[in-house]
Amino acid sequence: MTLLAFDWILMVEKLILIAIIVFASLGIALYTTFAERKVAAILQDRPGPNRAGPFGLLQPFADGLKLIMKEEIIPNSASKALFILGPGLAMTAALMTCSVIPWSSHVELFDRKIDLQIADINIGILYIFGVVSLGVYGIMIGGWASNNKFSLMAALRGASQAISYELAMGLSLIAVLMISGSLSLKTIVEEQMDAGSLWNIAYQPLGFVIFFICALAECNRTPFDLPEAENELNFGYHQEYSSMKLGFYLFSEYINMIMSSAVMACLFFGGYDIPFLNEAKLAPNIAAILGLLALLTKIVIFIFVFMWIRWTIPRFRYDQLMNVGWKKLIPLALFNMLLTGALILWKQG
Repeated sequence: MTLLAFDWILMVEKLILIAIIVFASLGIALYTTFAERKVAAILQDRPGPNRAGPFGLLQPFADGLKLIMKEEIIPNSASKALFILGPGLAMTAALMTCSVIPWSSHVELFDRKIDLQIADINIGILYIFGVVSLGVYGIMIGGWASNNKFSLMAALRGASQAISYELAMGLSLIAVLMISGSLSLKTIVEEQMDAGSLWNIAYQPLGFVIFFICALAECNRTPFDLPEAENELNFGYHQEYSSMKLGFYLFSEYINMIMSSAVMACLFFGGYDIPFLNEAKLAPNIAAILGLLALLTKIVIFIFVFMWIRWTIPRFRYDQLMNVGWKKLIPLALFNMLLTGALILWKQG
């Protein structure tokens, strides 16, 4: 029995790709905080941050340095190991999502074909749901380990909210999977790029609306930011945290928002597909660069919509949040799934 030779070059390529994607995600998340403050300022007719650096572009670094320089405080009554584990788990779960997202097609360097995707697994959607569910443990552990009743109540809110809206999100995805016949994100994107095919938003407008609303809830964005309701819970599940532990929680939310935007772009808007352009006629490297820019553009548009909603719509009450999830979105998602199945059977018949 012969052992297959291990491809060390492939491993190096994947490690470099992981490093690039992780640092790029952190950099984008850093400047997403700046963009959010600028969008809020525009909507509120004020200048926003403009002191640190030209046009305020160094403000994210000033905020990050402030967090790093703050004193690390761990309450005497807290469970120290779990108190440290909570934000680390939240940040790790947020970054793990990016491993199955196809950022573009492939590049050709040194006679090698390099896919711009860390892992193309045939259960990519299930992997994303599994990783997202781990993020809930980061919230619950942080809230419980703080030994603060307000933190614990906020963590319970966050867990119940995530469970409630993950159901509707999963049901809305079933209709997309029925059309594509695959759980691989790359396969779903490539099917939307086929000649004569439309983006899935044309076939699943209701599924996209349900998925987008659930993404707002999963990312704890307004109007679903009940786990961080300052006027009710003093600051939310991370109120006992300071310095970079607090920074990990805050950054994980922005990374979740970026990854949710990337997943929505891949599932419903063709991923790295460029409308009215036949990428097959372009050189592979040019097509890969243009595809990456197209996906990033779609992600930026989604992020702007996330921010626009935050500074426009007031927060729901908790009973309203649960009613929307269980009594509105889940029945709509079930109806959309049954309607899609009926249309597929009618088309095949």
